[in-house]
Amino acid sequence: MSEASRVRLYFVDYLRAALVCLVILHHTAITYGGSGSFYYTEPATDSAASGLLSLFTNFNQAWFLGAFFLLSAYFTPSSFDRKGARKFIKDRLVRLGIPLLVFFFVLNPLTVYLAFYHMTPAELVANGITPPMGLNLTFISQSVGTGPLWFVEMLLIFEFGYAFWRVVRSSSGRKNDMPRPLPSYQNVAAFILALTVSSYLLWFIAPIGAQILGFPSFFDVPQYLGLFIAGLAAARGDWLAKLPDTMAKRVFAVALIASATLLPLAVIGTDIPSLGWGSVVGYGSLSSSFYALWTSTFAVGMTMFAVSFFRRHLNSQGRLWNVAAKNFYTAYILQATVIVTVSALILYQLQLESMLKFALAAIIILPSTWSLAYLVRKMPFFDRVL
Repeated sequence: MSEASRVRLYFVDYLRAALVCLVILHHTAITYGGSGSFYYTEPATDSAASGLLSLFTNFNQAWFLGAFFLLSAYFTPSSFDRKGARKFIKDRLVRLGIPLLVFFFVLNPLTVYLAFYHMTPAELVANGITPPMGLNLTFISQSVGTGPLWFVEMLLIFEFGYAFWRVVRSSSGRKNDMPRPLPSYQNVAAFILALTVSSYLLWFIAPIGAQILGFPSFFDVPQYLGLFIAGLAAARGDWLAKLPDTMAKRVFAVALIASATLLPLAVIGTDIPSLGWGSVVGYGSLSSSFYALWTSTFAVGMTMFAVSFFRRHLNSQGRLWNVAAKNFYTAYILQATVIVTVSALILYQLQLESMLKFALAAIIILPSTWSLAYLVRKMPFFDRVL
């Protein structure tokens, strides 16, 4: 049995809550002019605001969802060990599948409706919606979708894949609980290189900005799957508790150097529309290789640093931990609807510069999302799923 299954790693809950806050800020930044796509957006009031918000969203995109996959995978082996294949799959269907279905058929149409509620008939037509718009079966059938819960959908696929792999290994008589030694610097470098090469090759057919199989970030699948697998390995060696702080700081320093060198090289003389600078990274371009190396290095370095930082500074139980541990998943599910409600209904006609409006919206949205998550989990049945 791994250490992760016996001792509560409080800092992991704090880190997951912090990542949810970062997701909320990420989508709010897109709303007010940052690069990316979301339900409701407003054009930036000036190029400086657009550049700053885009820089924020692009650095987020480079690492935070990969970190989520790693943390999710870290507790997967111990869960499978305790429950067995059948109960593990049933638990995943309840914990991940039910919220996914509710969001798909209820929250996503509601969020889309709220995003377009204030628009004129001409604006509705420009967005592909036939006026008058109403929250009816026709509209709902046209606006179902996973939204930001594509992450939950992909995680469910990864979890099922892991369960299948465990069953196959068990049938072959191989043990699954072998401890994994801490990775060396050479191992970390090899992992970054593997992520870089796989991302570069994938971008031949799925460049940044392309939506494949309904996943808006399909181009980052190598990072997501790679860090998910790294999380599985980390669980067997208790890496999150044992990762040397010195290693985390050094790899993070390399990530910062990569940001100052590789990222500019990827941008100069290139088109990158999804990044807000011009065209698509992909199809074997030289800039793609620079960008793939940067995102891979930054994802690994930032994730290691975040684990080390939260372990050193936020690793105790308390009132804040109770809020973080119990409500981060619900907050993730609800955040898109809250962001759209605040931005498209409450702040819609407020005339402010983009950065000020982003700051005001964030001040409202962050506590509102967590408060709503707390209330939802107090409702009957919801606490069993969320």
